[in-house]
Amino acid sequence: MDRVVELRPEFVEGLIVTLRLAAAGLFVGGAIGLAIGTALYVSRTRGIVPSRPVSVILNVLVNIMRPIPFVLILIVLQPVSRWFGISGISEGHAVVTIVFASAFGIARIVEQNLVAVDPGVLEAARAMGASRWRVVRTVLLPEACGSLILGFTYALVAIVDMTTLAGIIGVHSLGYVALTYGLRQFDWTVTAVAILIIIVIVQIGQFAGNAWARKVLRR
Repeated sequence: MDRVVELRPEFVEGLIVTLRLAAAGLFVGGAIGLAIGTALYVSRTRGIVPSRPVSVILNVLVNIMRPIPFVLILIVLQPVSRWFGISGISEGHAVVTIVFASAFGIARIVEQNLVAVDPGVLEAARAMGASRWRVVRTVLLPEACGSLILGFTYALVAIVDMTTLAGIIGVHSLGYVALTYGLRQFDWTVTAVAILIIIVIVQIGQFAGNAWARKVLRR
């Protein structure tokens, strides 16, 4: 444990960077994913705003992007980051990549949760004269709010996993600490502590998300 104490500044920096990356993926990627997922739902054949071209394009795009391993996305998007003046081996590039990857993963989660909303509620709102987009804003999303929170909580686990893999390109996340000071130096205690911190982050996020969802679902 002396080694862990010695590396305390590295662990603190790794924790801060991990939280920053996770926040970017959850909130920025989540906002983009919410927009794409909502568009996927409303553009269905019998959706609120049916549009076959939009539905086909978005479905193909999401289906192509979701299966790509995150490590490959880290590599493939490096030219994109450089085009924006961001180094391909920096925290900025990790943010771009995590936001991109999480957006498409969350989009499908959002769509699946919106499908579970009772169509009768939406039809009743339309019968009362509400416009299509007002139904989306004031009925569809609020009705699915509890389920969406649980979906975002589930996505948090994958996003934290992405922050760990970002350590491969030198981003000082907890994954970098585990890889550089643990695995490469055959110090399994350092690796175990990094893993434990990651588990704690996920558990706190899971607990907070579940509690928030229960509160919303009781209303």
